[in-house]
Amino acid sequence: MPSYEVTCAAGTIVGFTDGVDARFLGIPFAEAPTGARRFAATEPRAVFDEPFSASAFGATPQRGQPYPVTTIPEPSIPGDDTLTLNVFAPHDAITGEPAPVLVWIHGGGYVAGSAASPWYGCAPVVRDGIVFVSISYRLGVDGFAAVDGQADRGVADWLLALAWVRDNIAAFGGDPARVTVAGQSAGGGAVLALLASPQAQPLFHRAIAVSPIDISTSLDEARRRSAVLAESLGIEPTAEGFGSIDPDALQDAVIHWGERHPQAGELSLAPVSGGELLPLSIRDGLGVNGLDKPLLIGSTADEFDSPGAGGRATPAVFPRETDTLFRAAVLRTARARASAPAGTWLYSFDWASPIVGGAAHCIDLPFFFDIFGAEGVEAVLGSDAPAALADRMHREFVAFVRGEEPSWPAARGVEADPVLVFGADSTATTRLVEGAYDDVLPLL
Repeated sequence: MPSYEVTCAAGTIVGFTDGVDARFLGIPFAEAPTGARRFAATEPRAVFDEPFSASAFGATPQRGQPYPVTTIPEPSIPGDDTLTLNVFAPHDAITGEPAPVLVWIHGGGYVAGSAASPWYGCAPVVRDGIVFVSISYRLGVDGFAAVDGQADRGVADWLLALAWVRDNIAAFGGDPARVTVAGQSAGGGAVLALLASPQAQPLFHRAIAVSPIDISTSLDEARRRSAVLAESLGIEPTAEGFGSIDPDALQDAVIHWGERHPQAGELSLAPVSGGELLPLSIRDGLGVNGLDKPLLIGSTADEFDSPGAGGRATPAVFPRETDTLFRAAVLRTARARASAPAGTWLYSFDWASPIVGGAAHCIDLPFFFDIFGAEGVEAVLGSDAPAALADRMHREFVAFVRGEEPSWPAARGVEADPVLVFGADSTATTRLVEGAYDDVLPLL
């Protein structure tokens, strides 16, 4: 495809276009986190002194294939320059009226995931007149462990990426005054962390949290977990110590901690509270910050409790992981934001895939993005996923990013809050329910 050049505060960047979409891939927004920078605060990338070729996705913080199977295709790309972002823009918007901007943060439990996923190319979103940005950030120990007293590197990466968008996105046709930050799973948790962070407030204007977790870790607990991990590796919990471990091996040690050390306790990594960027826990911070920003938030009906192919079933053990990790987080967020003048809107994705046997984690994304033809989608949804449901969900998603108020009432942080339920089957596309999350109330 023909090349396409823009000049912005970051320098001259050369992408490519098909005459409809313009794509700029692998743009570094920070200096490469290697050597002395690996566990240091994020450092803005110097202005390019010659045109930067943005023709391919950048290296990913995720290494190798951390999990044998993932619902979302999440390629790993080798290399050191891992703090990059990708810009997908309507070709006409670059020279026309500024378009709303959607910044996407991928999931992966804060230890895995990839901004280079084909599920995040999002041509339908771009063709609806939205500039789409996907970002990478440091994962695992590099992003979220307490190292030499500092533990908010992943959060700092999100903030610097958003600052890059603020300073540069106008050159790509985006409106820096209309930025929606969105993400799924851990990416949804990142959205909640940004809402709870006082320093993030000037950098975005609306938020979408898809199946988010609202977990954060105190600095003391983060230090304890880092010390336990370091001891198991025979190193000191310092930048020098962790830096001596091959990144692939360090990722492997974190991801497989539970199965290798079943008696050692939890080692999950998450945004760390108690510092400058996240002074309060996410749950507490949501009641203080971000209340002027509209929030769309919801979960799937089954998340990690889908019974597998062959039909839905009620899990024998209660409470479900779905409820404790995700659906309760949606309700807690609604309650924390009960006084938010900007409003909070709740949804539940209930359509059951015939392949996985339920409304599983991640399967709502092809509906929101309307990407049934993307790699790996049919393997999860089957060949007859309801197009009408995707049309409705995509319209709601795009309208919210454009600045419109959702078509159903906002939550008030009380029992029987209105929830838009997206398709329990292929014939009922949506229905408004009062209190669709009420069965989770005992968990709060």
